[in-house]
Amino acid sequence: MTTTLPTPGAAAAPAARPPAIGVLGMGTHLPAGRRSNDEVARSAGVSPGWITERTGVRNRHAAAPDEAASDLAAAAVRSAVAAAGLDSEQLDLLILATSTPDELGPATACRVQALTKARNAVALDVSAACSGWLFAVRVAHDYLRSDACARHAAVVGVEAYSKFLDPADRATAVLFADGAAASVLGPVPAGEGFTDFHLGSDGALADHVLIPAGGSRAPASSGTVAAGRHTIRMDGRAVRDFIAEMFPAVVADGLARNRLRMEDIDAFVAHQPNPRLLRSVGTSLGIPPGRLPIVADEVGNIGAASTPYALAATAADGALPRGSRVLLTTFGAGMTWGSALLTWSGAPVIRTAPAPESTERSPR
Repeated sequence: MTTTLPTPGAAAAPAARPPAIGVLGMGTHLPAGRRSNDEVARSAGVSPGWITERTGVRNRHAAAPDEAASDLAAAAVRSAVAAAGLDSEQLDLLILATSTPDELGPATACRVQALTKARNAVALDVSAACSGWLFAVRVAHDYLRSDACARHAAVVGVEAYSKFLDPADRATAVLFADGAAASVLGPVPAGEGFTDFHLGSDGALADHVLIPAGGSRAPASSGTVAAGRHTIRMDGRAVRDFIAEMFPAVVADGLARNRLRMEDIDAFVAHQPNPRLLRSVGTSLGIPPGRLPIVADEVGNIGAASTPYALAATAADGALPRGSRVLLTTFGAGMTWGSALLTWSGAPVIRTAPAPESTERSPR
């Protein structure tokens, strides 16, 4: 056997640059059940007009009694994988973001892995409330860039909030809803994909939005059930003030970090906590008209699914030509927030309509 040694003084071959990682396909799923403002208002003790005026939400979707978060997520993942032109067995990683898991354990991602037959994927959950999908995208992005054997990751945000709502609590019942949105990430041409992430959290504010009981701090008991402590509690004023402060700060930081101006961004795709509040803050911030997609008026606040659902809907509507520059911004319980700059790769989108067996596919 002959071994060839490098020539003394010869320069070492440059290490291969990690691939750019972007979106290859997206899928969304809304359950068939609908809850109009008329229905929600009756239980919450308000008028339908009050809901519209205060929130801007007109409709929301609710999972059936036998549907869990994993069922909604699996439908979205299947659509995203199909949109990307792949098979589930080609997924190397599956990350699920949610605040409403099937169980406290195991990871709901493992349930989705089984449902989608993604047998080669490493499956795990990320818990960062409404910022969860973006936090999970950061994990998937870095995983794919650092592991030469991994090429494709599915990242899905999903919520089944209807299972955790007190219908009489107007602070939460009028806003929160169910849905899922998934993205398949993988290598994209240079100049496309994700180029910047900036995430943050402030645990001192964790009590602003939470489900008080059911975990190790306050395990389920007859007392916690009787006190209604297994439903979402939210300090609406504190959350509103947080969003009004953080949304402009996160946008300004994202622009400054990338040396961009407001007009350089084709779409500001944000979490959708309250469409009326989002529009108001966007206008005050000076986001150009038509560049802040609003979807929560028809689907409500679907938590970890909100940002990817807004991104998928914007792309499916033809508002994101290939090469469009997108600033993603999120904020949620925890409290958490984040941003990412994304150059859109022209990925197709498949949206499962809220009716059995019905799908809508976007053009490439």
